[in-house]
Order: sequence, then C-alpha cells, then structure tokens
Amino acid sequence: MSKLMISLLAAAGIAYTGVAAAADNHGMSHDQYKAEKDRIESQYKADSAHCKSMKGNAEDVCKAEAKGKEKVAKAELEANYKNTAKARYDARVAQADADYDVAKEKCDDMSGNQKDVCVKEAKAAHTKAKAGAKVARADRDATRKAEEKRADARQDARDDTRDAQYKVAVEKCDGMKGTAKDQCVKDAKTHYGKT
Repeated sequence: MSKLMISLLAAAGIAYTGVAAAADNHGMSHDQYKAEKDRIESQYKADSAHCKSMKGNAEDVCKAEAKGKEKVAKAELEANYKNTAKARYDARVAQADADYDVAKEKCDDMSGNQKDVCVKEAKAAHTKAKAGAKVARADRDATRKAEEKRADARQDARDDTRDAQYKVAVEKCDGMKGTAKDQCVKDAKTHYGKT
C-alpha cells in the first residue's frame, strides 16, 4: 500500500472517529443538532485559518482536508439526526468524496507517471469506497426486509397455532350437550379471540 493511501486512511479514520464520537447520540434534539452543526462550522473555520499559514500545494491539501472534514462531519451529523439508510449512505459517500479530493491534491506534488499512478490509485480507492457504501446500504435493506419477513412468519405461526388450539377446544365441546356445550364454545371463542 502506498504512503499516500496509508495517510489517507489514517486521516479518514481520525475524522470519522471524531465525528462518530460527537454523533453517537441517537435521538438528539433539534437544539443539540443545531449546536453540533455550529461546532462543525466553527471547527472548519479554525482549520481553514490554519491553512493560510501554508504555501503552495501544502495549503491546497490543507484546505481540501479541512473542507472534507467539514463535509464528512455534517453528513455524519445528518445520518445520526435523521437515522435513515439514505443519510447513512450519504455519509459514507461524503467520506469517500473527501478522501478522493485530498488524495488528488496530494498527487499534485508529483509529476509524470508517478502523478498519473497516484491519481489512478486515488480514483480506484474512491470507486471502491463508493461501492462499499452501496453494498452496506443494500445489506441494511436486505437485513431490514429479512427481519420483516421473520416477523411476518412469526405472526403467521402464532395465528396458525392459535387457530389450531381453537379447533381443539371446540372439538372438546362436541362431547358436551345443551347449554354446557354452548358455554364451552362461547368460552373457546372468547379465549382464542374468535368473537
């Protein structure tokens, strides 16, 4: 693995860890959401101000890192606040896009074939990360659908069992006569919800 890829993965992990820790609060209120959004914007301004002390491509890389960190943090915040599959997918794509933008800027320090290879590696990593986001979303959707099917099957099994038990109870009533039989059937209907 190239040094560029290692540094990108490390930077992504740091950014993600910070955002995940801040956003590990399902069910946040709108005020909490707004406060976190303001904190992210303040952090971006501070990170951008730090970049101004740099020159050349180092400044460009710094700006790309700051912007990427902000976009990822906002996307993670949305994912936490909305708690939807689409928002989680969007957060993963934001991370992939941010990593790609930083990688392209870092490639600008190179020239010739080395730069071409760097750009292709960055594009390949971007494509892989976006594909991973699609797979994760599909997996979650499949899991949700499977859980729904299991819940439906459980309910069907409960209903079938209850119906079978009702039939047994009514059959037992057939051995009785008159009002005793009528009361037995009535009790079975009440007990098994057949009224």
